[in-house]
Amino acid sequence: MKQFVLGGVRSGKSRLAQRLALACKKPVTYIATATAEDEEMQRRIQSHQQNRPSEWVVVEEPYALGRVIQSHGDTGNCLLIDCLTLWLTNLLCANDEAQSRTEIDCFLQQLETTKCEIIIVSNETGLGVIPQGELSRRFCDEAGILHQAVAALCDRVIMTVAGLPCVIKGEKIES
Repeated sequence: MKQFVLGGVRSGKSRLAQRLALACKKPVTYIATATAEDEEMQRRIQSHQQNRPSEWVVVEEPYALGRVIQSHGDTGNCLLIDCLTLWLTNLLCANDEAQSRTEIDCFLQQLETTKCEIIIVSNETGLGVIPQGELSRRFCDEAGILHQAVAALCDRVIMTVAGLPCVIKGEKIES
């Protein structure tokens, strides 16, 4: 099963994704896309590290997400990717549009063809005001386009609001 967990900042999406990964009863590979560029982000990363099971394999990859899926997407395991919007930010900030497009296309192709259980976490950014800055507007546009493509490839799409999962595509979550 391919699952896409969306939500706002601190909506409970990562916690839900971890619960879904544990429920699948398969070995989990946690793919972290964040980079610790400042102290606040370092604290967020440490919090995530402390809150995930120690037996999970962790792969830190800020750019080549498609290749990680290809190399770790064994049918007997579960991949948990946290977070798609941080990954997209990394690509956009690298300021290489051709490389960004290549990485996004590779990711979508691997997502479509992988046979493993996969859970993808992402921030829903398209519900607020239109940002003033060019890069911020581009990010929102790119995130919206990426989210549509990922949602189309996933069996279940969940919007997390105030810690509550709202299934918008696929089967309901068992309590």
